[in-house]
Amino acid sequence: MAAATAMLDDRHDQLSRHSHDNNTYTFGSIGPHNIILACLPAGVPGTASAAIVATQLLSAFPSIKFGFMVGVGGGVPSSTADIRLGDVVVSKPSGTSGGVIQYDFGKTVREGRFVRTGSLNKPPRVLLTAVSTLETKCLLEGNKLPKYLSELSLKYPQLRSTAAYPGVEHDKLFEAGYEHQGDGNACTSCDTRRLVLRSIRSEDNPTIHYGVIASGNQVIRHSAMRETVRRELDVLCFEMEAAGLMDSFPCLVVRGICDYSDSHKNKLWQPYAAVTAAACAKELLSVMPPAEVGQTETPCDTIIRSGISRPVYPSFIPGTRGRAYSSGKDSVRDRNRYEDSDDAAGYDVHWESQQADDQCFSCGRFGHWAKDCSRMKCYKCE
Repeated sequence: MAAATAMLDDRHDQLSRHSHDNNTYTFGSIGPHNIILACLPAGVPGTASAAIVATQLLSAFPSIKFGFMVGVGGGVPSSTADIRLGDVVVSKPSGTSGGVIQYDFGKTVREGRFVRTGSLNKPPRVLLTAVSTLETKCLLEGNKLPKYLSELSLKYPQLRSTAAYPGVEHDKLFEAGYEHQGDGNACTSCDTRRLVLRSIRSEDNPTIHYGVIASGNQVIRHSAMRETVRRELDVLCFEMEAAGLMDSFPCLVVRGICDYSDSHKNKLWQPYAAVTAAACAKELLSVMPPAEVGQTETPCDTIIRSGISRPVYPSFIPGTRGRAYSSGKDSVRDRNRYEDSDDAAGYDVHWESQQADDQCFSCGRFGHWAKDCSRMKCYKCE
């Protein structure tokens, strides 16, 4: 959260938060774009936690167009992907994948063989266009990550040492299958003869990679597992939240590489990797025209256009004893209950604006609202 906040060009005043919204937000702007930052609860990673945060975010701010899932991840280097610690991986569709694969979701069949099932949505067109634009720009001119990192150290001197580049001498990739030696996190007892020999980069600046990201509910600290998933899915990194977002919250995943998903993993590179990921998200925003962003559908608009009668509203309506409601008759009862409650004041839920072309949620016909439908019953009379 600190890395993303530090990348804001301007900070905006805080807004009041609904009593049923557990998120903490930071408001600001990057260039012409207004930004809302939200983070997962401390110590509660995983796809479910990410989904809850995103759901509450969209309920509180229904005009949000899309998001960036920014953070750190475990790299998956290979002969075709020279990934180093501090580099950044951006999700990009490839083949049948939308850019993120939930590698631990599937079924176990005969002989204990695991078969992955299902697929996740790809990011909206505006984000994929930004990825293509940035990819081309970096090939011709290089990226602006060093510039953003330099500006950050000047603006926030206290982060200069915390998020500083740890040094190439601490970037060690051991052979797959060679486990960490000793009890500590440092690799002082590990055999340096088992290091993978890699060419020395001319500069220490981070590189941006584009490809498929593996998402799941477990931390990968096993090089054999890393290599198995790499061969099967051709992924560039592992992370633990994106799979909970892709189908409900249009977003792009940006991950700074802080380890190699093996037993030699430690936290030395995490602050620097978080900053490089945030800087990459900022550069992606810099190549997105405001007019194109303005024309992008919100998640709620997409739901309405697809014909699914499911309005966006607070997950738990006051006075309903924690029951979560869906559409149809429940949606109108929700509205009546909510507008009659003490909590309705100060929380704007645009119910009418979420019905397309005066379509009735109750009977499915057009030309009247669900609240005026003859099929509807008052919840007080039921």
